[in-house]
Amino acid sequence: MTAFSLNPEQTARCDRLRELAEERLRPLAEAHAEAHAETYADKKEPGRVNRPLTEALGELGLLEGLFTSGALDLCLMRESLARVCTEAETALALQGLGAHPVHAYGSLEQREHWLPPTRAGRAIAAFALSEPGAGSDAAALALRAEPDGSGGWRLTGEKSWISNAPEADFYTVFARTSPDAGARGVTAFLVPADRPGLTGAPLDMLSPHPIGTLAFDGVRVSTADVLGDVNHGFRVAMTTLNRFRPSVGAFAVGMAQAALDATLAHTADRDAFGGKLKDLQAVSHQVAEMATRTEAARLLVYAAAAAYDRDEPDIAGRAAMAKLFATETAQFVVDTAVQLHGARALRRGHLLEHLYREVRAPRIYEGASEVQRAVIAKELYGKETPSA
Repeated sequence: MTAFSLNPEQTARCDRLRELAEERLRPLAEAHAEAHAETYADKKEPGRVNRPLTEALGELGLLEGLFTSGALDLCLMRESLARVCTEAETALALQGLGAHPVHAYGSLEQREHWLPPTRAGRAIAAFALSEPGAGSDAAALALRAEPDGSGGWRLTGEKSWISNAPEADFYTVFARTSPDAGARGVTAFLVPADRPGLTGAPLDMLSPHPIGTLAFDGVRVSTADVLGDVNHGFRVAMTTLNRFRPSVGAFAVGMAQAALDATLAHTADRDAFGGKLKDLQAVSHQVAEMATRTEAARLLVYAAAAAYDRDEPDIAGRAAMAKLFATETAQFVVDTAVQLHGARALRRGHLLEHLYREVRAPRIYEGASEVQRAVIAKELYGKETPSA
């Protein structure tokens, strides 16, 4: 079997995931949106964590899959959920991103304390890497971890654009323990949300996602809070991002497929110019382009995930290609779908209006498209090539 073929068991699992998303998860997302409809529409309240939805993901065993599944299975899970309920997909992904460093690098005590409630959806996790002046340039972190004289540190500074902040129960925080050392001077810490000196505020974003800022005013951490080794936190961040970057592409593929499905149904049913919309060559060729790009993105994502599962040496470049191409493709497909649907797609509550707002952020978070191109170029030029 090649990396580009799904076996019957995988196909059946994807079908079942879409059924669960339709029956159990989307109603919880819709109930949450309805409860906050007026405040979201009037821009009076930023996005909030949907705890019932996260707990449902735990009850269904999907959060457990974040820690027991390979990269390809994670991609299949995220793509399947995104095709039906982007809110469920996002809640799942954020739990994985925030808790994976604990799973991979945490001490026995850290894992035993935090992972069971995270798997159950009772504890909300968050990945706190970005800062006001260090988003894509993760090596330029300014959050200071200063020795406190008793073997620990005091964290001072800010984090921004942190998903699930300020409502998370714990944060994987990256701070500078060695000044002027670049990527080699960063340490990862597990910081519970109730630590004295840690505060946060929500941000009002294009889509009502739970995203906020964090302020650290001398927050104390000890060696027991370190994830991995001191001054090796950049490795914790990059291995986490390399695992999840292909699955960000899977999220994008799921949204693209949802937009494509809606467009196929609409253009086959819509009367226009004496026939159906699909009978217009200008329309059918655009739909063909949407389908081709979506399938190409899917295959690139699957190949990158399979490479990760095989522990191949060029994972960083493959993951970057998958995220870059899939997220850019999803933007094109959703935008084209809106154009082919016309004004109805712009009405609040329409699937494509929702996807149009959702699809923009993945081209920025976990490394903007420009950063992915830089990673790809570095991988290409870093390889030895025979001289002419």
